[in-house]
Amino acid sequence: MTLDELLTEFEELQDWEEQCDYLIDLGFDLPPFPEEDRIDANIVQGCQSRVWLTASLEPGVPSGPVILKADSDAIIVKGLIAVLMAAYANQTPRQILETNIEGLFERMGLNRHLSSNRRNGLRGMVDRIRGFAARQLSSCAST
Repeated sequence: MTLDELLTEFEELQDWEEQCDYLIDLGFDLPPFPEEDRIDANIVQGCQSRVWLTASLEPGVPSGPVILKADSDAIIVKGLIAVLMAAYANQTPRQILETNIEGLFERMGLNRHLSSNRRNGLRGMVDRIRGFAARQLSSCAST
C-alpha cells in the first residue's frame, strides 16, 4: 500500500475508533519478520511493547533505498509500523532525513489519539530509522 492510499483510506474513516481498527488491520498485513532478527540488538528502546526493527541497504547499492523490517508483540504498534513502512517505502537515506514524518503523524491525528507511551514508542522507531539513515549518509560522505 502506498502512503497516498493509506492517507486517503485513513481520512475517509469517521472517527478514531474506526481509524484504530484500520491501523490494526494494517498491522496484520506486515510481511513476516525473520525469526533470527528477534534479538536484543534490534529492540527499539522507549517502546512500551516489544518492537524489533532492522534497517539495511541493498548490498552493493550504498545510495539505494533503505530496507526496513519490523514487528511488534502489540497489534496497534504493528499498525504504526505499517504506517512507517508506507512513509519510508523506497526512500534513500537522504529522503528519509528530509521526510516530514511529524507532519504525517499530525495529519493522521496520531499525536492527538495515541497515549504518551505509544507516541514515545513511535518516536523511538523514527529515531532508529533516522539514525540509520544519518549513519549511511555520513559513511558515504567519508568515502
